[in-house]
Amino acid sequence: MTIRRNAYVWTVRVLMWLAVGITAALTACIVGYVLIQGVPNISWKFLSSKPSYLTESIGILPDILNTVYIVIATLVVVIPLGVGAAVYLTEYASNQKVVGIIEYAAEALSGIPSIIYGLVGMLMFSNHFGTCLTAGALTLAIMNLPTIMRNTQESLKTVPQSYREGAFGLGAGKWRVIRTVVLPNCLDGVVTGCILSVGRILGESAALLFTAGFAHSLNGFFEGLSSAGATLTVALYVYAKEQGEFGVAFAIAAILMVLAFGINLAASAVTKHFQKKNAV
Repeated sequence: MTIRRNAYVWTVRVLMWLAVGITAALTACIVGYVLIQGVPNISWKFLSSKPSYLTESIGILPDILNTVYIVIATLVVVIPLGVGAAVYLTEYASNQKVVGIIEYAAEALSGIPSIIYGLVGMLMFSNHFGTCLTAGALTLAIMNLPTIMRNTQESLKTVPQSYREGAFGLGAGKWRVIRTVVLPNCLDGVVTGCILSVGRILGESAALLFTAGFAHSLNGFFEGLSSAGATLTVALYVYAKEQGEFGVAFAIAAILMVLAFGINLAASAVTKHFQKKNAV
């Protein structure tokens, strides 16, 4: 019996290590291949100029700025809505059946393919604002709203009920308790969720193909929001699929990969910072 059990344990361990090794090898191969193909094509001129058909040069500065614009516009819309909805559902709503239905709907919306959001965004926003970054930002706000809301809800639920009761016992009102006790103690989860949402915004392309357009024009913030523009992911698709510029596409992919790693590291750093702060 002992021999059979030891054999079973060692078999499970071997299979687990094999799975970890295959996953790590595949990840290293993909990351390494993209970096090897993309990094040699990155230069200061490539990052700081716009495409020109006259000089036959390629630059991604407009795409970088469009990405920054759409991230800012999306977060300005989705953070107040998502955090506000989560606070209401967790702290104010009394009908738990309705809350459960809303939570289920939010989780279902999180699993909808992004191209469907793009189709809906095109019909809802592009028909009113035209094909522009504003339409793309509003579409991405709808996409990320369930994620922000659910992350914030789960963070609010981690705050011990005794904190609320103690604040109420001292005479604090409902909103004061939320503002001064609940939110500061769950801020790490909220900030981490927002940072991870930035990663999803950066990596989105299907929805933006329908709503934001393909233009590589160099504009200011407000002018850019009212104009069509390609983000980095859309530019990657255009250069690879439409123009056959695979070197440029791999360069953009390498930049996006570095940004994704940076966002994940930032999320981890924020979480550790708040954990240390709460421990003190």
